[in-house]
Amino acid sequence: MDFGFFHDFLSIDSTSGKERKVAKWLSETLPGMFPAANRPVLRVDEVGDGTLNLLLTWGKPRIVFCSHLDTVPPYIPPTFLESVIKGRGSCDAKGQVFAMMTACQRLAEEGKTDFGLLLLAGEETGSWGAKAFAKTDFRAPYLVVGEPTDNCMVSASKGTKSFDLKFTGEAFHSGYPQYGVSAVDLFVDFVNQLRAKDFGLDPMLGETTWNIGLVHSDNPQNILSPELTCRLYFRTTFVSDEAVCKWMASLWPASGRITVTPRGGDTPATYWTVEGLPSKPVAFGSDAPHLKNFTHKAICGPGSITVAHRDDEHVPIAELEKAVEQYLVLYSTAQGTE
Repeated sequence: MDFGFFHDFLSIDSTSGKERKVAKWLSETLPGMFPAANRPVLRVDEVGDGTLNLLLTWGKPRIVFCSHLDTVPPYIPPTFLESVIKGRGSCDAKGQVFAMMTACQRLAEEGKTDFGLLLLAGEETGSWGAKAFAKTDFRAPYLVVGEPTDNCMVSASKGTKSFDLKFTGEAFHSGYPQYGVSAVDLFVDFVNQLRAKDFGLDPMLGETTWNIGLVHSDNPQNILSPELTCRLYFRTTFVSDEAVCKWMASLWPASGRITVTPRGGDTPATYWTVEGLPSKPVAFGSDAPHLKNFTHKAICGPGSITVAHRDDEHVPIAELEKAVEQYLVLYSTAQGTE
């Protein structure tokens, strides 16, 4: 494995919105990393928000290896230790790109064809690159999406549903709260109601979970809040996906105190697995649901989701090496030779 390349790759800040720089660098660097007799055809697509998608193909792909170029903030420079590589993107998802690129090098060196490498923008902020690529005319039977799964193939993943919420109160002097309505209190009541809501236990994906972000209410401390806004993000199961949408649509329709604006998302899904390789369900999202260009989709890659967005993000070198071998198995399976 070319760890010099990986160091250079990790050294380029590709925090979401900045990944154009690393995409341009890869477009100039990657083609020359393959043998002259079996170099890929490179396709570069403008996503529309200033970022780029890259597609490298050898022949007519039956299988495409795919991951994303953007990372979550803040940027953390790489540190290479004896058995572990640290830094932003080492686990999510430049480590997956590196392992997939290495597998493609191995295949190219062996003279193999009919595979591809797809590198997408904007996964961490709404899968914008994947949604753009889904509108192209490219089609292939098999897709492998690289995410940190401990090198297990994902048997099923939760869906996502996102909503913007606005709570409308009535401003008043905080010494006389009985004459006003606090939007903060409305928010707290809603959260308590949400905590008590039972969406059911899914036998495969478990409980439905949720998180609240972008909470904003800029009232002074001595005035009841007239407005609070936030974003609510669900991770849904086969049992709960429809129920969550219905419940959110029914919230206090007569009170006029809460406004719910759906932002979309995706649904829970099952994925392609291969006998002999470990598999498990996961709770995180990926580009996979948005890539409608493929018949059979898998999710698999080195590293653990438990460190993916943390400041101590890292990936063991042994997992990168194992991932390469597994990607080669998936190539052979897709070609029908195993």
